[in-house]
Amino acid sequence: MKLFSKTDVGLVRQSNEDACAGELYAQDRAWAVVCDGMGGAAGGNIASSLAVQKIADTMTAEALNQTDEVHLKELMAQAVGEANTAVYHLAKEQEELRGMGTTVVLAVVREQRIHIVHAGDSRAYLILSDGTLRQITVDHSIVQELLDKGDLTEQQAQTHPQKNIITRALGVLPVVDVDYMEESFPQGARLLLCTDGLSNYVGTQQISQLSKELDAKDFCDQLIESANRAGGGDNITVVIIEN
Repeated sequence: MKLFSKTDVGLVRQSNEDACAGELYAQDRAWAVVCDGMGGAAGGNIASSLAVQKIADTMTAEALNQTDEVHLKELMAQAVGEANTAVYHLAKEQEELRGMGTTVVLAVVREQRIHIVHAGDSRAYLILSDGTLRQITVDHSIVQELLDKGDLTEQQAQTHPQKNIITRALGVLPVVDVDYMEESFPQGARLLLCTDGLSNYVGTQQISQLSKELDAKDFCDQLIESANRAGGGDNITVVIIEN
């Protein structure tokens, strides 16, 4: 198994409010997290960095190796819950940080399975060795709700003025509501975690094509470059886990 990650400020923003972390904690086991902060340069940066730090504190190799499949969901929910508490209390304590929060997408890969917990619009995609791509997560956003109701088409969603408004975030309320899902992880497949700085600028067809053409490290690098070539209007973060 291989793991690569990269984050970039993009071409427009002054600071990077994204954060990520990950670890190969065994030959066939890995975890990774991606967060996209909100609340202005100071608040967004602090929210995402603090959340990633708290999650990393929980997702240690020792804790993961001692947790069976039945209790893995609980460990992941605990990690995100503790991060939520930390961000929420810091925002309440410091007036200049009021309203800050962050998206979160946390993944654990082991036993040929992907386990994901997420809140917000940072995404997880599964890409098979033949380039077949499927979005695993469903955005928690105003636009996604309109899509689900049939009030918007996919094409309209791409340019909707409320595209960036999310309906769930870590650190905004005392308790965060997360979704949990599992997927099989076939040999040769890749798991892509990313912020909307990638998904808003690089289409799934292009992501699929690049995955077929490039090794995991170059794929990671090229996704960042592609988002910047398309405008780079947001911070861009990518994590690739290859089975």
